[in-house]
Amino acid sequence: MGADKNLPILVTGASGYIASWIVQYLLEEGYHVRGTVRSTKAYAKIEHLQKMQEKFPDMLDLFEADLMKPGSFDEAAKGCQVVIHTASPFFIQKIKDPQKQLIEPALQGTKNVLNAVNNSSTVERVVLTSSCAAIYGDNADIELIEGGIYTEEHWNTSSSLAHNPYSYSKTVAEKAGWEMQKESGKWTLTTINPGFVMGPSLSNRSDGTSQTYMIDLMNGKFKSGAPDLHFGVVDVRDVAMAHVKAALNYRASGRHICVGEHASFLDFANILREEFPKHKLPKKNAPKFLMYIVGPLMGVNWRFINRNIGIKLNFDNSYIKEDLGMQFMPLKQTLIDHAKQLIQSGLVADKK
Repeated sequence: MGADKNLPILVTGASGYIASWIVQYLLEEGYHVRGTVRSTKAYAKIEHLQKMQEKFPDMLDLFEADLMKPGSFDEAAKGCQVVIHTASPFFIQKIKDPQKQLIEPALQGTKNVLNAVNNSSTVERVVLTSSCAAIYGDNADIELIEGGIYTEEHWNTSSSLAHNPYSYSKTVAEKAGWEMQKESGKWTLTTINPGFVMGPSLSNRSDGTSQTYMIDLMNGKFKSGAPDLHFGVVDVRDVAMAHVKAALNYRASGRHICVGEHASFLDFANILREEFPKHKLPKKNAPKFLMYIVGPLMGVNWRFINRNIGIKLNFDNSYIKEDLGMQFMPLKQTLIDHAKQLIQSGLVADKK
């Protein structure tokens, strides 16, 4: 049992980092795709989608929709069999009003999209882009986990509006998704919970968190020392493929930790240095005491530093391999492809 090629698949936030790859993969598989964007006139943001429209004639339709506007997704969802909801804000710095910038778009957006699903007589399946941020809040939370390894059973209980509001937004949005699915019962839900997503973008935008981190790293912002931060890392192309597999295979169920490898910022730099020796990449970690001084200037508070710097993470990715048949790209390939894309886009200096 799976998706019918005669019915379109809706991808919300279609111009986004992960969503663009999802759209491309679905088109390559021969599916009709509907993509929602905030504006069909924002050419710089949707140029890569317009190129897909040229490459796959009559296969990709773009609809304008606003996460905060009730009924905004109804037209796009009508007649679809599957909805992949990726649209949600992802930024963790320079947040002035977390309620308005993060919680409301994530929570209201999810509710508005799922209300459109409820209003459609054809949607059978929803895939929701959640995050490992809905599984844990701070790296230090792992000390409370039996066995010291995160699974799909775990939920983030340490984040709030005041502390790690991005992680809190992903947690409340995913929980709302499961509640609405239970209330409706008309459609099935599965979630993809990626770690730190890296890898090449299909657009030349530089405003995403993953792009910003990589640009800063390659352009020498951390040359004197990398913050000793540890992540569960995954390639954006693998995250997109996980969504596609979950959308097309109706037997797939539940939450899916989507992490390929565990690595630190310094690991990133050491891998990249082999390929890009002329870039000013850090060779050591910045001492923790220095993070207490410079952290607040970078928008990171002392509580975050205390509970995350120098603490390793561990995720169990066996379920996504078993349920979706996922295999993950090597981290080296992810980082090198990402750096090359940023150099090609002119966002990182080319130092041959």
